Amino acid sequence: MKMFVVFVILLHVSQHASALEVYEGVESVLLLCKDTSVPVDPTLLWTRHDLSLPVVHQHSLTGDELRDQNQRYRRRTSMKTDSLRTGDFSLTLRNPITSDSGTYICTITAFGNERTLTEVELQVKVSHQVFTVEVYEGAESVLLPCHIPFVSGPTTVMWSRYDLNPPTVHQRQQEEDELTDQNQRYRDRTSMKTDALQTGDFSLTLRKPHIFDSSNYTCTIRVTGEEPRLTDVQLQVKEPYTFPAEASVILAVLAVAAIVGLGVYLWKLFYRVPQVEVNSGVESVQLACKTTLHLPEDAKVEWMDSNFEKVHVYKNGSDQPEEQHQAYRDRTKMNEDLLKTGDLSLTLKHPTDGEAGKYTCTVYNKERKILLKKRVELQFKVPQVEVDSEVKSVQLPCKTTIHLPRDTKVEWMVKSSKKVHVYQNSSDWPEDQDQSYRGRTELRRNLLKTGDLSLTLKYPTDWDTDTYTCTVYNNRKKILIKKEVVLKVKVPQVEVDSGVESVQLPFNTTLHLPEDAKVEWMESKYDLKVHVYKNGSDQPEKQHQRYRGRTKMNEDLLKTGDLSLTLKYPTDWDTRTYTCTVYSREGNILLKRKVELKVRVPQVEVDSGVESVQLPFNTTLHLPEDAKVEWKDKGSRMVYFHQNGSDQLEEQHQAFRDRTKMNEDLLKTGDLSLTLKYPTDGDTRTYTCTVYSREGNILLKRKVELKVRVCQVEVEEGAESVQLPFRTTQNLPEDAKVKWRENKFLGNILHVYKNGSDQPDKQHQVYRDRTKMNEDLLKTGDLSLTLKYPTERDSGRYRCLFLRKADIIRWNTVLLKVKGRVQVQDQTGDTRNRSSSIDPTPLMADQSV
Repeated sequence: MKMFVVFVILLHVSQHASALEVYEGVESVLLLCKDTSVPVDPTLLWTRHDLSLPVVHQHSLTGDELRDQNQRYRRRTSMKTDSLRTGDFSLTLRNPITSDSGTYICTITAFGNERTLTEVELQVKVSHQVFTVEVYEGAESVLLPCHIPFVSGPTTVMWSRYDLNPPTVHQRQQEEDELTDQNQRYRDRTSMKTDALQTGDFSLTLRKPHIFDSSNYTCTIRVTGEEPRLTDVQLQVKEPYTFPAEASVILAVLAVAAIVGLGVYLWKLFYRVPQVEVNSGVESVQLACKTTLHLPEDAKVEWMDSNFEKVHVYKNGSDQPEEQHQAYRDRTKMNEDLLKTGDLSLTLKHPTDGEAGKYTCTVYNKERKILLKKRVELQFKVPQVEVDSEVKSVQLPCKTTIHLPRDTKVEWMVKSSKKVHVYQNSSDWPEDQDQSYRGRTELRRNLLKTGDLSLTLKYPTDWDTDTYTCTVYNNRKKILIKKEVVLKVKVPQVEVDSGVESVQLPFNTTLHLPEDAKVEWMESKYDLKVHVYKNGSDQPEKQHQRYRGRTKMNEDLLKTGDLSLTLKYPTDWDTRTYTCTVYSREGNILLKRKVELKVRVPQVEVDSGVESVQLPFNTTLHLPEDAKVEWKDKGSRMVYFHQNGSDQLEEQHQAFRDRTKMNEDLLKTGDLSLTLKYPTDGDTRTYTCTVYSREGNILLKRKVELKVRVCQVEVEEGAESVQLPFRTTQNLPEDAKVKWRENKFLGNILHVYKNGSDQPDKQHQVYRDRTKMNEDLLKTGDLSLTLKYPTERDSGRYRCLFLRKADIIRWNTVLLKVKGRVQVQDQTGDTRNRSSSIDPTPLMADQSV
């Protein structure tokens, strides 16, 4: 009957709407939501449905529930602790910014029934700030202020002075300065903080201010998707007072001494923020703040964190817990008689790693004037544990010396809020832990007596890489200890040469696996199923066709725990990350592991001038008779094409015509090797052989890297001639053109053959009457060049280009080294000749023609 009454109430209470406008920069805004009838066991939810994660704040009888809260509202929202008793569900939103503008919906839920109480249309407007800054000429620098409370997206900041052309004083785009359009009078004189995007402080430092710098400066902040924010700063640079010469000297010395002394003092006071570093999981930490100043009895002491949340407030002779942020309630403590002793230090209990940052202690008098301000930086050392994936177990440390009562609860969790292990009422609670950890975790005996709460995790895989948190509660759910440990499990790597018969991707576990478990190997790049084991047998119809007939798993794998996968005929195409996942009958993940496979590409290296080279590819895989075999180079040019039992030469690129050969019965023998005739350095590249099924699906793929060493010719100066060799296939097309040239930028032409004859008018004058090519060169394929009377100056690199219709079909490079002769005198005075080796032009890294 009680549930029925609640249901009726939820259905019949009407909905209210309101609008609210505030300016950015206010401390907080209150979104009103009140109701007179509060159902039994309710949950109150504030949402904003234009966000992908709509939860702004959630509250129930046990307190705030913020696991699903959108991170942009983290530590910025709060509700009254007695809201579900009083019916005042209003939400306080701190530090509102323009991106907070939207419709906020207040909803109450009970027994599965939901009712919308109110909708608040919040509009946060941009405020236009104006500042006046004065400085004397000669000062080292001046700071022009510009702040926003929160940076919500990609940001561009422009400081401008519109009485100049160009008007840009300084520009910051994202993390970097963009000073291309900066006015030259400000060159090397402006800077902004490097952490501006994190702090929202976009103030500009102007060094060496001059009289002519006096003007109005505009700071424009543009955040993607938001209205621009403007800040005007009126800068006035004044002329310094001129003293008599004698006084100037004395004052200058005193000023320097005073500035140095004051600078050292201020630097120590303001810039050297004291740091407190503690281990993650300590019981408490003290943030020091002491003074010898006389503090009035009505002074107010306020501790704030780096997010401007109130950590602790002391006022009117006592603590003010209602003013502090709820995250710090019951966790802070200050000394008695703190105003008399001057010890304003703060003790923070059970600090967590997420609370690292700078804390500020500020003392105000009755008129809100600041009497004292000090900062302390809190840092945490989070222990890290790193292991290989093959280890049987790993221990995550967590120890304490505090006394733990019998009814203590110990809970290990990961960042995703999955429960790893739960210990309560003197025993483990496996039914509370996530199933992926069942049977894999263990705590020590008598852990509450010894204080050793360390967790042993069995059979760790890369899937277990995460941040683990050990939290200890008393029977009132109050946190006694909280400690984090970072675990990194390294992904195993397997490396083999292309061409091996098979490779094994290892995965062994001693975890008890149910008989109806499903084992699935996947490759991560394209999410292809490599192998599936289900219902006691392999499921080849579910694996991707590129892996069919190439994978194998052991028998009785669920009993033995050996989930390793054997992959046959691996090629470089198989180089990627593979993931093995074990599922329960209900589809829940029981186990997961990655293995990285790298198949090395075979390399073939030969000298230019050999008759042929073989690019190897052998397989024992059964290939269908209608399979298609395709060799291509890195530029996707067709090198060789075999289909329907024969070669398809019309598909071949002209650069490889009459130069390639494959074995007969290649599909039967599995020998898919390619023979390439007359290789030159122009053939140096990566070649890929791909085998397709009739339907066009890839059955096999392999790469081979070919490197053809550049031909080197050496001759002594004074020889009648030297030959630069280049032999290729016979019966070349008659419309082809052959060009020899220096292989460098704007290199001179040595020789041109076109339309069946030499073209002396095309060659450089240095080589006229010095070059010769063979007759019938296109028929014989001998494109070699004879260079007469070589000198030391001829040393260098030369390239022969074989062209058709301006397209370069083939080329060959020759490195010529001419040894010069040096004249020396012997003891008798006779002059003799001696050879000296001159190094030629260095090898060029590119393939320029």
